[in-house]
Amino acid sequence: MPVEEFVAGWISGALGLVLGYPFDTVKGQREPSLPASSVLPTQVRLQTQTTYRGIVDCMVKTYRHESLLGFFKGMSFPIASIAVVNSVLFGIYSNTLLALTATSHQERRAQPPSYAHIFMAGCTGGFLQAYFLAPFDLIKVRLQNQTEPRAKPGSPPPRYRGPVHCAASIFQEEGPRGLFRGAWALTLRDTPTMGIYFITYECLCHQSTPEGQNPSSATVLVAGGFAGITSWVTATPLDVIKSRMQMAGLNQRAHRGVLDCIVSSARQEGLGVFFRGLTINSARAFPVNAVTFLSYEYLLHLWQ
Repeated sequence: MPVEEFVAGWISGALGLVLGYPFDTVKGQREPSLPASSVLPTQVRLQTQTTYRGIVDCMVKTYRHESLLGFFKGMSFPIASIAVVNSVLFGIYSNTLLALTATSHQERRAQPPSYAHIFMAGCTGGFLQAYFLAPFDLIKVRLQNQTEPRAKPGSPPPRYRGPVHCAASIFQEEGPRGLFRGAWALTLRDTPTMGIYFITYECLCHQSTPEGQNPSSATVLVAGGFAGITSWVTATPLDVIKSRMQMAGLNQRAHRGVLDCIVSSARQEGLGVFFRGLTINSARAFPVNAVTFLSYEYLLHLWQ
């Protein structure tokens, strides 16, 4: 099994993460007036609460309350874990295509795989990515959603002192299953979404590139950006559900499952709740995925 795709996926994913992390934090920010040591309510994210007046209001309050560093809260842990998560996605996708078509990454420009094969490979990568991602994503979300005001005498300590303490606390307070809270919603989100993600990218590259040639950097940037937007339009409803299920353990509210969370959310707040965060997701998706695909293609071209 070629390992270049795994390494390129790790590096490109880390670059995209650094670029998009401030957007992700705004999407996942909670109300700063709550003390850091308090029990967090379920509706703690921009997607799931109404205390913020919008994206700009959330960004201003985050900066005032936590300074510029607040936008990068919990980033060290995702960068470390991205070696596993993004490597799984791109590595499994490329190697699944290799198994289905018997063509390498470079040979696919001369012999484009069918969209059915691309979708199957993307879904396979998304499914396995979700399995590895679930605990990492939960810890990232919990760390992002605790706010720590700028150092002041007598200020309460943060609930979680870091990713290891966060994981240990979840394990102790919510049991082993707590580390996989929201995993089914994450799997349902990522499995079809990654199929759509790679189909969009490959389709746009194919349509904009002369037969047999490699796509230009501009083509890769545009195709990667639109692939990111398309995937988030598809993923946002289940991303909202995933977020709510991940944060539910902090106020001792356990949804009976994905369907129960969907029904209760719709009853309480209407169908519009499932599209909260779509604007910030789309704004984040274009530059992040453009950079991710450009660095991925560049690294594979460099090594091969």
